[in-house]
Amino acid sequence: MWKIKQAGKDGQSEMAVKAPVTVVDARSEPAALPRPAVSGRQSDLLRVRMAIHQSLLDRMNLSMLDKLSEEQIKLEISQILPELLASFNQPLNRDERALLIDEVMHELLGLGPLEPLLKDESITDILVNGSEVVFVERGGVLEKVSTRFQDEKHLMRIIQRIVSGVGRRIDESSPFVDARLKDGSRVNAVIPPLALDGSLLSIRKFAKKPISMQKLVEFGSVPQAMSDVLRVIVQTRRNVLISGGTGSGKTTLLNALSSFIDERERIVTIEDSAELQLQQEHVARLETRPPNIEGRGEVSQRDLVKNALRMRPERIIIGEVRAGEAFDMLQAMNTGHDGSMTTVHANNPRDALSRVEQMVLMSGIDMPQRAARAQIASAINVVVQATRLSDGRRKVTSLSEVTGMEGDTITMQEIFRFKKEGMDDQQNVIGHFEATGIRPRFLMEAEAQGIKMPAELFRPELKIG
Repeated sequence: MWKIKQAGKDGQSEMAVKAPVTVVDARSEPAALPRPAVSGRQSDLLRVRMAIHQSLLDRMNLSMLDKLSEEQIKLEISQILPELLASFNQPLNRDERALLIDEVMHELLGLGPLEPLLKDESITDILVNGSEVVFVERGGVLEKVSTRFQDEKHLMRIIQRIVSGVGRRIDESSPFVDARLKDGSRVNAVIPPLALDGSLLSIRKFAKKPISMQKLVEFGSVPQAMSDVLRVIVQTRRNVLISGGTGSGKTTLLNALSSFIDERERIVTIEDSAELQLQQEHVARLETRPPNIEGRGEVSQRDLVKNALRMRPERIIIGEVRAGEAFDMLQAMNTGHDGSMTTVHANNPRDALSRVEQMVLMSGIDMPQRAARAQIASAINVVVQATRLSDGRRKVTSLSEVTGMEGDTITMQEIFRFKKEGMDDQQNVIGHFEATGIRPRFLMEAEAQGIKMPAELFRPELKIG
């Protein structure tokens, strides 16, 4: 127990503060190195810091925080800090004092122990399994970090701060929620009683600057030749379905593809949690709304798709189709909104079309299966498959064109694919991109618009990356 002398109405009193096990800062450590164990000195300092955190929160006028700038808050904290430090036998140097002020700022205005992880650009995912276990993903690989919360109440306070900031709620009657941070990062939280061992928090971070197609080429996710073909697909207003598993880079690829859209076109985006970062000027962004505490007021993706048709869009981009909105999306693609895009969870292009078919049948409209497939074959022109490989890298593993119907079957032809060859000594996947030898039909439309692609690009088994 650490004791803080705190001035009160009756003079000096002692306030006992439980010393939590917490580690909040790993910013100075190289991303490639494992986290070292916390030394006795570090542990003592961390306990002191947490005790001072609590005392500062007790003494500051929290109702005035919204009216003060960050610099004013830092100044007030720095004035109170020396008095509190005098109560402890362990002195803090200048760097430790500056770090302590930053941590208090994180507690007051940010997301507490998560702030250093959010600022670390090498981290793409933050996974909190209760107050004492935190994992992050770097370079596609999960690793455990030493970040901790004071207790379950501390973690719940951070979760409430996130969801309240976007007008969502989470409590026993609604124990899970999808939300987003100010920077667009996607957040999912699940609390007890659904979460058995403490609240669960998942944060999918997004780069402050959207990853361009050129960056994907540099990363090796897409070869330059396939990037050129994808540009033509967007410019010729082909309807695109991006397929992939969780964490395969579907949204990143959708953002990159959208950069090829002409600045003069009006784009309407529809999402459950706003993640898309389109750079065009003429973008109308829509986001769904969950029901309120009385179960009313819900606005679904399907409602937004129907409404978007009245907003004079030239392209409609849906973050992800999951249910009956797939039918309205197909209707939009078939009624003059060429060049629309969306994503779907699926393991391969054929499976992606089957998933869309199932969603159409979930729309509640009595439609024969063949008619649903005909709608899909007519609306969707290109299926792009994104895959997260076993070594954590993300690649576009297939580019396929939907060519129509033969009987009751939707016909497709693969244009490019990623061919795996094995694993190296570091367990990295070895492979290459290649053309299948099929010349896509959309090249005719491209040539009509004056866009020419070299025939050599589609030569059979041509290695393109």
